[in-house]
Amino acid sequence: MKRRDFLAASTATLATAAHVPKGKADACIFLWLGGGAAHMDTFDPKPLGDGKKVAGSYYKAINTAIKGEQVCEHLHRTAPLMDRAIAVRSIMHDISGEHAAAANLVHTGRKPSGTIIYPAIGSIVSNQLGAKTAEVPPYVVMGYPSIIRDPGFLGARYGYIYLTQIETGPAGLLRPPDVDLNREDRRETLLAKIREEYTKRHPKDQTVLQQEAITTSAYKLAGPKFLNVFDLARESSTLRESYGGEFGQRCLLARRLVQSGVRFVEVSHNLNFLNGSGWDTHNDGQVKQHLLIEELDKAFSSLLIDLEKNKMLDTTLVVIATEFGRPPDFDAGGGRGHQSAGFSMVLAGGGLKTGQVIGRTDEVGRKVVDRPVSIPDFHATIHCALGIDPHKNLYAGDRPVPITDRGTPIAELFA
Repeated sequence: MKRRDFLAASTATLATAAHVPKGKADACIFLWLGGGAAHMDTFDPKPLGDGKKVAGSYYKAINTAIKGEQVCEHLHRTAPLMDRAIAVRSIMHDISGEHAAAANLVHTGRKPSGTIIYPAIGSIVSNQLGAKTAEVPPYVVMGYPSIIRDPGFLGARYGYIYLTQIETGPAGLLRPPDVDLNREDRRETLLAKIREEYTKRHPKDQTVLQQEAITTSAYKLAGPKFLNVFDLARESSTLRESYGGEFGQRCLLARRLVQSGVRFVEVSHNLNFLNGSGWDTHNDGQVKQHLLIEELDKAFSSLLIDLEKNKMLDTTLVVIATEFGRPPDFDAGGGRGHQSAGFSMVLAGGGLKTGQVIGRTDEVGRKVVDRPVSIPDFHATIHCALGIDPHKNLYAGDRPVPITDRGTPIAELFA
């Protein structure tokens, strides 16, 4: 037996032997707090520090719907809804020095390889579940394009549609004003001839075939079903106001996208920051961090209530993720550095056993002291919630690559 076949067979055997729980979710909304959100200032509050020499939280804590558990005072709308959520307070990895590397790890579940490019979690979900209908894409990103969100070895067909303006939909799907339908048809006819000739000469080159599939899909997406999703005026003014500003409106659009059949929506909270530095709260960024937390609180709480009212919360997994946390100590400028040895992420809805806290950090939040959860474990939990086997092999050419890097789902979250 060849070594490659042996490894594939061994992986398959392990996957079969492992218990793989299945959740009820069929879509995921992934809220990305780029920069590194401070866990002790949000979902894992600790005794108060002084902003200078005494380590600890920057804000007071308040009680939540989970008995005995608290969150930051600026999450007062979210606190009574924590029975619909799970605070995972023991996330840990070993990349704290560099934002891009840590963000890539959290999105792909792996460190970079010198031989293949790993796909982001949104692309894996797209590959495994596909869109519910051909008229909407399976994977949408509200934020700027980035390699950390790319499909990697899965290929371009599992990439994302991205939005930087939410009012009109993706600019690439809108026909320029000087191109009428006849002109568009002539262009497509010419392009089809070029593709056909190229394919005859290079029958083994999959690039053109992939691009053709993307183009065909794009024409379907340019129809009214998908583009009408972006008309937020179809929602009541009361609902729109409940979500808050720019980030909140993106979360409302995420609900509409999932409702239309999109499987994975990433909503980035690092476009127009209110505190000048975003969640990367070095120096003065700490002083107005509460504005970010309040914006997250308003959007997240409204999203949970909205999903619940639309009977979508049990089938939609909502994730709050960030690349790392912050240390409890304050730097010379009154802010915080980076910390990956222990921090928090949140899961909500998705048919999981909510109203729980998983894991624990020490008395000031410096390190994990109970129930550590790795990034592969966190990915495995998301995949299982969506009915995807985290041990299943994908293939980079003929090389088997398990969906997660030996990740184990958090068993307590499944019935």
